[in-house]
Amino acid sequence: MPVTLPGVRLTDHWLDVPLDHADPDGERITVYAREVRAPDDDSGRPWLLFLQGGPGGESPRPHGADAWLAPALREFRVLLLDQRGTGRSTPVTARGLATRGDAMAQADYLGHFRADAIVRDAELLRGQLGAPAWSTLGQSFGGFCTLTYLSLAPEGLRECLVTGGLPGLSAGAEEVYRRTYPRVVAKNAGYYARYPDDEAAVRRIADQLAASDTRMPTGERLTVERFQSLGMAFGMVGGYETVHYLVEKAWDGPELSPAFRHGVAEHTTFATGPLYAVLHEACYAQGGPTDWAAQRLRGPEFDASAGGRVLFTGEMTYPWMLEQEEAMRPYAAAADLLAQRTDWPALYDVDRLAANTVPVAAAVYHDDMYVDAELSLATAAAVPGIRAWVTNEVEHNGLRLSAERVFGRLLDMRRDRA
Repeated sequence: MPVTLPGVRLTDHWLDVPLDHADPDGERITVYAREVRAPDDDSGRPWLLFLQGGPGGESPRPHGADAWLAPALREFRVLLLDQRGTGRSTPVTARGLATRGDAMAQADYLGHFRADAIVRDAELLRGQLGAPAWSTLGQSFGGFCTLTYLSLAPEGLRECLVTGGLPGLSAGAEEVYRRTYPRVVAKNAGYYARYPDDEAAVRRIADQLAASDTRMPTGERLTVERFQSLGMAFGMVGGYETVHYLVEKAWDGPELSPAFRHGVAEHTTFATGPLYAVLHEACYAQGGPTDWAAQRLRGPEFDASAGGRVLFTGEMTYPWMLEQEEAMRPYAAAADLLAQRTDWPALYDVDRLAANTVPVAAAVYHDDMYVDAELSLATAAAVPGIRAWVTNEVEHNGLRLSAERVFGRLLDMRRDRA
């Protein structure tokens, strides 16, 4: 039954799809998507499929014509896909994973939740909806999915918009982190330049955590490295403030305050999106193992025990994250097996992409901490039809915070208005 909210009408869509698309007669899972239309859209505007960031992120839950939906609904009806394993699409949970059997069986199951499977789900959804080739909007990891879509099923695509998500076509996790770790160091410099008093304040917190058994509301120990992982936010507008305002309220007499401990727990948990931690490095894997690349490449500058400035880390997942957080421990053994997997299938067909005819407008954020701009521009140069807008005026969350500017600019590029 459709639901009406301010400026939108919402309709649910469900589809059973194969867990393994190579075995269409085998086990099936359910995929969910929410259709969003403008109230005056009775004739059926062209479809725009939204490919969410992640991996492991559910699609946005609209409260109305929020953010980029407002300009999008003037021209499209939008399909917000909960990528498999997230939201209402047979979500991956610790309880469900335990029913799979041992760690090897669990790892085999989790290996079916990458971009190639998401794209094949989308094609089955397109068929169920009777949609001709549709437009797509891919944010961050959704851009990775877009390049996989162009590789596997370009006939399903009318045009593609990408924001902060053109992947390196052959770059594995190790190359990605070799490029992004220096960006994280630069973001730390920017943080301390904005809040110079935080250098001593952060050092004091790190020393306290190293010397004490400080517990978070969940009962887990708050470690120095978990505190450092707050730097995940540094690539977003407002990320410096997220950390600074936690540091401001860190102390309750000689102990770290409940507000601080709650805040760190909230901003560093993977409990609400476990696939992110489990599959983050796997989203780069094509062939060989990732072998916990971020941990292997983590340099001595991030060793807070060495004294001096404490550096926060960025969009890196480490094996200890699945051990220190209680909600993630059920995934740890399977995640380790995934890190050792040697037979990951290719995500991008370089030859097919070299013959691409689907038009793509892509925002490349020059200072992006998460997706290396040089790799993005190399992909844009290698794939015909990609037109890139390079900007340092927008951060990685620009689609949400600067919707009219980012979405509008990409659509103008596609309509030859920019």
